[in-house]
Amino acid sequence: MSEPRDVVIIGGGHNGLVTAFYLAKAGYKPLVLERSAQVGGAAVTDEFHPGFRCSTLAHTAGPIQPNILRDMQLERHGLRLITPEVCVTALSPDGRALSLYQDANKSAQEIAAFSQKDAAKYPEFQQSLGKIGKVISEALATTPPDIDHPSHGDLWSMLKTGRAIRKLGKKDMFRLLRWGPMAVADLASEYFETELLRAVIAARGVFGTFLGPWSAGSALVLLIRAAGDAHPAGSACLAAGGMGAVTQAMASAAKAAGAEIRTGAEVIEIRVQNGAATGVLLATGEEIQAKAVISNADPKRTLLKLTDPTHLSPDFVQKLQHYRGNGTVAKVNLALSGLPKFTALKNGDASALKGRIHIGNEIDYLERAFDEAKYGNFSRQPYLEATIPSLTDPTLAPEGKHVMSIYMQYAPYKLKGDWEEQRKALGQTVVQTLAQYAPNLPELILTHQIITPRDLEEVYGLTGGQIFHGDLALDQFFTMRPLLDWARYRTPIQNLYLCGSGTHPGAGLTGGSGSNAAREILKELKK
Repeated sequence: MSEPRDVVIIGGGHNGLVTAFYLAKAGYKPLVLERSAQVGGAAVTDEFHPGFRCSTLAHTAGPIQPNILRDMQLERHGLRLITPEVCVTALSPDGRALSLYQDANKSAQEIAAFSQKDAAKYPEFQQSLGKIGKVISEALATTPPDIDHPSHGDLWSMLKTGRAIRKLGKKDMFRLLRWGPMAVADLASEYFETELLRAVIAARGVFGTFLGPWSAGSALVLLIRAAGDAHPAGSACLAAGGMGAVTQAMASAAKAAGAEIRTGAEVIEIRVQNGAATGVLLATGEEIQAKAVISNADPKRTLLKLTDPTHLSPDFVQKLQHYRGNGTVAKVNLALSGLPKFTALKNGDASALKGRIHIGNEIDYLERAFDEAKYGNFSRQPYLEATIPSLTDPTLAPEGKHVMSIYMQYAPYKLKGDWEEQRKALGQTVVQTLAQYAPNLPELILTHQIITPRDLEEVYGLTGGQIFHGDLALDQFFTMRPLLDWARYRTPIQNLYLCGSGTHPGAGLTGGSGSNAAREILKELKK
């Protein structure tokens, strides 16, 4: 048995690395245990064909919270973020394209080709999202209050949030209270008449969720994402070297602060004695004792698989079993011998392809794609979000060649039939859908990398193939993430904590969950 440690962190994903950094900076010596050969979790870069590298899963950042970028000094550790001028280009089967830019006025000029009314409304909508998002971002950076016994700190945080909401003014305060429970389809339709614009905004409220654009509460997902990025359809925050460069820089910062990181170290059990976590057991048989154990794995994997559920109350186990984590996303990465020619882009304008590429031309298209997933089928006309990162970072592919990273939705984890048997059909569906917009794409493909929701669970440790460690839904946000009374990063087992995306705020590659968890865990450790 090795020497006891201050803190052991299970999983070297981005939230685990952020937590490790802040604990190390506070004087502790956290040990991060990552079962894979490299840190990163869902933010990794791999060579999937000789000379071709791609962000294997996540292909854009959340964006990362500014305070984390500043505190960890990630640029000094080699990170170079790329923000293309074009946020997203939405394509329509009728041969039209709508590009939205970092600059709202430039976006409005593009929208004017579709609707003068929508062009006038767009900057106003972005401004409201920015004001509301700023208030929400303050709430996302706080620890959810203890509902039964709020502390003075809880009361103060709630008071500050209340004041910030009042400062919005009557119009935006009303919008915040009204928009949250809405279907994002209704919200987009209230502002805009252009179907393509409505769809690309609505897609931001359903990405990665088991929701369709007509689902109640999908507008809240849009608002939470607007807290970090006010662009209505979201921007494109890429990293030179792929998303693995983000987590490599985080690992470097954590180690510089005093953390230790071990890869190829798979935790198979969290040891518990007398109601308290005492350490972890590795697949090799090695046991590591620790004063505190922090899990970057999802709540179900942590508490129902790595921990013996007999240490938990039957009521808690039952509630956690009903915590929803329905994966809906598959990933396809392509190695290409050249750049696809999209018929909607005249004169081969590659600049429009440097951000995200959106396929899903109307809200009803997105809803029909969701309909198939409800009944256990993957969509045959899916909503796609693609990037061609080699346009902004040529080091990812040989000269003149490219890589394409594609999120496919909806692909339900609970599929009728076997995912292994459907893998090829999934890849074909994605390529055929894209070929409707870029007819020469199939002839450019050198190889596919197809990642199903089942792969997300078995290879990457995401229970149910859910990329956010649990559904983003009205009843699984804030004080209810993952469960009511257990949203403060602690668990019913003493000295065992959560820091992954299954905790508040939990919405993508922002680092927010890791930062919040570190703050609360430090309070406990100092006691």
